[in-house]
Amino acid sequence: MKRLLILAVIVLYGTFSLYAQGELNEQQKVFFRNEKSFAILLNTDGVGLSYRGARRIDFRNKNLFEVDAGTLKLIKEYKQSSYWVQGSSFIFGKLNSTIFVRSGIGHQHEIFKKADLGGIAVRYFYTAGPVLAIYKPIYYRVLHLLPNGDTELIDKIFDSSIASPQDIYSKAAFTKGFDGIKFLPGLYAKGGFNFEYSKEDKVIHAIELGAQINAFPKKIPIMYGSDNKALFFSLFVSYRFGIILDPLDPESNKLSNIFRRKKSE
Repeated sequence: MKRLLILAVIVLYGTFSLYAQGELNEQQKVFFRNEKSFAILLNTDGVGLSYRGARRIDFRNKNLFEVDAGTLKLIKEYKQSSYWVQGSSFIFGKLNSTIFVRSGIGHQHEIFKKADLGGIAVRYFYTAGPVLAIYKPIYYRVLHLLPNGDTELIDKIFDSSIASPQDIYSKAAFTKGFDGIKFLPGLYAKGGFNFEYSKEDKVIHAIELGAQINAFPKKIPIMYGSDNKALFFSLFVSYRFGIILDPLDPESNKLSNIFRRKKSE
């Protein structure tokens, strides 16, 4: 009788141990699925790149940290070909070339989970934080009329003395104006929807759609005239790719796995 009792205890203990281990594996599968991803951004006021880290809170929610960098442009910017130099072009009236760098925190919530690896997961997300605008003066090579009737080329910033595109010979070297770089801090907010469609369990491929705003305390002098602004509202679409971070399988955390095709078993 004692032997039967001891055997029963051993079997029950083993059964509960296996069951508990199965629960642990499921919890690890859910809670160890933090993310690291990158994105290429196409905005209605420029282009950019993005890095994002996501830490899971629970089954459907994650905290986000991101860093973005990109360009800021106005709608009225139009490239024109040089009248004098074949293959050369410039934006008539542009004063400064402007980029932004920003970092923020936010949240992501999964609305629809994938039914299988061939499906699409739908999430909404939002982030906000500080943004820094960096703008550098643009110099043009301008035809200047001398008193004796000859002309010379001088490098100058756009002003009212440049009456038409024919007055501009070409753009000056890009390095011209670095001593005049200025910085302007502000705030940003961004939100949208993430459509994740990867067929790999630990790889991220997603399309994001949304809207964003970069807000500054004063207008950034991008163009000559009065059309500059301090609030930059834009729509964006981005392609995001990355990996699921799994501490139990460090080999799978390599970025080289993103575009590696899964081997057939």
